Formats: sequence, C-alpha cells, structure tokens
Amino acid sequence: MLKIFSIILTGIKSLWLRVSTIGKRANLKGLSKNPLFYFGVISLVIFSAIYVSCTSAAGANKSSNNRVVFNSFFNKAGINASISGGNLFSSKASAIPLETPDLKIMQDNTLCGVATPCVVSGKVLGDVFGGSNQNQKEVVDYAVQPGDILQSIADSYKISINTLLWANELVSSSTIKVGQNLTILPVDGVLHAVKSGDTVFGIAERYKSKTEDIIFYNDLANQDDIYIGDILVVPGGIMPKKASPAIINQIPLGDNFFIYPTQGYIAQGLHYYNAVDIANKCGTPIYAAAAGIVQRAVGNGLYNQGMGNHITILHSNGTTTYYGHLMTLMVKQGDKVYTGQNLGLMGGQPGMAGAGKSTGCHVHFQVMGARNWLTSYLKGTTISYK
Repeated sequence: MLKIFSIILTGIKSLWLRVSTIGKRANLKGLSKNPLFYFGVISLVIFSAIYVSCTSAAGANKSSNNRVVFNSFFNKAGINASISGGNLFSSKASAIPLETPDLKIMQDNTLCGVATPCVVSGKVLGDVFGGSNQNQKEVVDYAVQPGDILQSIADSYKISINTLLWANELVSSSTIKVGQNLTILPVDGVLHAVKSGDTVFGIAERYKSKTEDIIFYNDLANQDDIYIGDILVVPGGIMPKKASPAIINQIPLGDNFFIYPTQGYIAQGLHYYNAVDIANKCGTPIYAAAAGIVQRAVGNGLYNQGMGNHITILHSNGTTTYYGHLMTLMVKQGDKVYTGQNLGLMGGQPGMAGAGKSTGCHVHFQVMGARNWLTSYLKGTTISYK
C-alpha cells in the first residue's frame, strides 16, 4: 500500500514539474504566481479518479456471482478453487475430499459436531429413517384396548407377530386382556438383558443378528459399552428355541435389601422394563435403593431413547437398579454409593433438558435381576420414609 502511494506521489510531482515548465515557456503568469493552487487542483482530480476506479471494481467484484473472498487459510488448503466450483468441502487443488461434519443442536443453544455413525445394515436404516411410522429407536408401552388381538397390534406397529410374542414372553395361543401392558419393539427382533460375561459379538451370534446393528440401535459407544442389567434391542434377531426369560428376576430378595428410591406416589405400575414410575415435584431427591457401583451416569441432557438423564447401579447380589428422567446428577460412572445416597434430583417436566419421553415430573425406577417389589403397590399409592 505504501509503495502504491509513493508511486502516485512521484507521478504527481513529475506532472507538476512538467506543467510548471510548460507554463513558464508559455509565459502563463497565473500558473507561475499560484503554483500551490494548481498543484492542489491536479492532486484532487487524480485522487478522485483513483477513488472512482476502486469503487467500481469493488462493486463489480461483489455482484459477480455473489462470491465471497476468503482469507489465506482457505487458499493454503486449496479451497478457493473448490469454492469457484460451488463445493466448500472438497479441494480441487489437492484432489482430496474433506469430510462434511454432521451437526447436532444440544439443549437448544449449542451446535456440536458428531462423528459419522458406523455402517449398519439397510434394514436397520430403513426402520429408523424409512417412510414407516417407526422412525424412533425407543421401545413403546402399549395398553391393550377393547377388540385388540396380538396380530392386529403387531400389524399396527409394523412388526412381526413373533417380535411381539418374544418381547412379552408370550406364545401364539396366549390371551390378552384390556388394560394389559405390552412391550412394543421399534423393529423386528428380540430384547436381551445383559448378564455377566456377555459381549456384543456373543449376543449377535446367539440371535443371528449383526454386531454393528446392535451397537447402532442401542446408541453404544463401541462393542465394550455394555453393562450387567442393560436391556438391548437386537435388530433382526431370532429367539433361540431354548431361551431364558428376557426379564431375569430369579434372585430372591430380603424385605430390607432395597429402600424407596424417592418419595411420592405410584404414577404408573409395572411397565417396560420391570419398572414403576414414582411422581413428585421436580427437584425431589433421588436416592440409591441399595449400595453398589455406578455403571452409567448419563447427564448429557439428550433424549437417550426416551429415558433422558439416567443412572444405573450394580449391587452386590448381581441385581441392577435404574433411575430415569433425572434433572440433575450428583454421581459419576465408577462411583461407589451407599444405601440412601443422594444420586440426583427428579426431572421429567416436558421441555426440560434430560426429561426424555415424559409427561411430568417423576423417576422411572426399574430392577433387573430380581422382582421389583414396588410393582405390588397399586397406582396412586403414596410412598414415604415417614
């Protein structure tokens, strides 16, 4: 920039000398008597011409295909060339494609990049993103209505009759009654309760499914991201002829092994998965029903297949307890907790971060590996420590 102005000033000085010389030769008295005036006029004319030229160039550049000029970083990456071709995420200069990030909005105020998911089978992708009404990966609790039969329920949810039977431990000759809760899977397959020694690969082998489908459909970080008591949807799985019950509740419990996980009233009786809902005001403390080790403490504020923020605890006798729809978590994965320790605060208010699929403030409390003693309480029963 300084070099340009230096050239301009040199040109003006040269022009003035020429004009002055011509004026003296031509005996122009006005020019020789007022040199500064004419110098100023000439300078003004030249700078005006420069300004008009720059403005015209800028306007032409702006209107040309509405292109944006990027800085040197993009030039180094070879992206300027690709911009001219209309593709910001590939480089013509280097011929190396740049991966387009997947973006997700978290808690309505944060934009984050998400890694590309693993490759899964076409059937699983069709079930999740296809044109059917099954565009969710969550399991549904369905209350039997008058006139329902097993086949009609399966048809309405576009799953096979075997999928419905397997998920509810029924057979084709089973009868259902009005008001009975049935578990509806979002895809053809089976449910599996993780036991000690289970692996994703072994589960896939057992049900003739695919490892990558199980990882994808259950939002697992990898094939090692499973814990005792986890309930997995096995897409495309086929129940073996000799299979143990999905709900493992064979461990007998003493009356005083578990305490109430919170205070409130029973808002919903037995439903998926061996669970009851206890309702109270949002912010009500949630306590560990027994001592154990925290296996999962998910407080990312996301939907998480309908459970929102949740905690799972493995207890000494091999049972697992699950606490869903939490507003706040006060423990983390790997923590050792004692009976009655505060785990977090009750959530579930629609629109609240971490509420998941919920119509009001409550905790979803389930027991894996043993009978959930709270299922014996009628809906509306108040539970209290007093």
